[in-house]
Amino acid sequence: MRVHSAKLPTGIALLLATAAPCAAGAAATAVEEIPITTSVPAARMDFTAGRAALDKGDGPEANALFRAAVSTDPDFTYAWLNLANAAFSTEEFASSLKRAAASAAKASEGERLLVEIAQRFLDGNFEAQHASAKKLVAKYPRSQRALLALAAVEGNLARFDEQRAALRRAIDLDPSFAPAHLALGNSYLFNEPTDFAEAEKHYRHTIDLDPRESNFQWALGDVYRGTNRLEEAREYYKRATLLDPHDGTALLKLGHVNSFLGHYDEARADYDRGVAAAEPANKPFFASFKMFSWVYAGEPQTALAALEKLAADTDAMELPADQRDGAKAFALTNAVTIGLHSGLHDEAERVLGKLAEVLRGNARVVGTDEFSNIQEAQIAYLEGQLAARRGDFPETERLAGRYSELVAAQKNPRKMENYHELVGLTHLLQNRHREAVAEYRQANLTNIYVKYHLALALEGAGQADEARALFREIGTNNFNTVGFALVRKDALARAG
Repeated sequence: MRVHSAKLPTGIALLLATAAPCAAGAAATAVEEIPITTSVPAARMDFTAGRAALDKGDGPEANALFRAAVSTDPDFTYAWLNLANAAFSTEEFASSLKRAAASAAKASEGERLLVEIAQRFLDGNFEAQHASAKKLVAKYPRSQRALLALAAVEGNLARFDEQRAALRRAIDLDPSFAPAHLALGNSYLFNEPTDFAEAEKHYRHTIDLDPRESNFQWALGDVYRGTNRLEEAREYYKRATLLDPHDGTALLKLGHVNSFLGHYDEARADYDRGVAAAEPANKPFFASFKMFSWVYAGEPQTALAALEKLAADTDAMELPADQRDGAKAFALTNAVTIGLHSGLHDEAERVLGKLAEVLRGNARVVGTDEFSNIQEAQIAYLEGQLAARRGDFPETERLAGRYSELVAAQKNPRKMENYHELVGLTHLLQNRHREAVAEYRQANLTNIYVKYHLALALEGAGQADEARALFREIGTNNFNTVGFALVRKDALARAG
């Protein structure tokens, strides 16, 4: 199974996730399916196969199958919606979602509600999105697919107790439904409060259901990585490569572990093998992680330059034009973060200019004021961080105000988290630690990099015990993001 990297805003893949057909048996009779509206048997077959591929994490195969389904039935709303879910670019996502909406009058109520949920993601109206997900579950109370959609929305709202409750309801309907176990394991592994024992239980359940699936094996390896048992994690990743030698994700995860262990040459070799095994759409995303190895090795300028070059090189890759922008945005965002954190301000400013062009291009593709404001808010947020790092706090304050204006119309209770992070940074850099703590507590603490700054503020405010506990949690997080790469060594040192 090849899991394609996210190229859309966080959460969209889970948001639109669909489930494979239930296993036969007594439990399956209790399950209610959201109706699939197509009169073309071949389209239905391709759709069903694509849905199964998507549940197992094979985005490229799912993408191809959903394309086949809509080519046979151009009015197949559900297939267009799932093609959006398996999209490799913002352009493909937006155009597929528009086609889903255009044919929705002929679709079932459940399909129309799923389209509404996806549309509200683009305009940032999470309150309406939640209302549509609740309607979906009310209409189909015994649909595991509806419960997965609700769980994804709850997760986007950081309502993790409610997310887990929805997933447990899906499992109660049929315990052999692997996607719900996988999603619940992910929730316990990544979301607060974490529970690694629960995560392991649900991942092991997926392996019991299908021991041949490589992604179930490496998911279990992630539990060991999260509990700092890196050698055991590596064994599960190796097992995944035995099950599927072409699983680039398992090779990628081997690279992560070797990066954490300080085996940088071995890590880079793993990343190269992962890139070689990956589908073309994944290659630039996988390559970005190789560049993080230089951050772990204490060479941030090398990493930044490599990421900037990778973004430029995507133009020569064998990728459709619409897929190149997603790859560029990922590489450039990571490069900007490295520059901001490492004091490479001129480099960060140069890369940020390139990133802004890509984000504004995405906004033009989607073509709505709401999405344009989301992209402009992201640019203002990053420009504000650059101003703060340079000590230009009046400019930071101005950009924080601009961010606030740009998100004001969003029906999203989390819309001000980046604002609070930006204000918190200005306080932290001026040694106003108590004020920084108050702001960071309102920021996105699901982000390990933000949590690290809260710990710094707590340490400066004299709240040493809480700070050390957070630094310990941060330093052993072991999930490879650019933020973790930047702070891991210092967090471990401060944790003692």
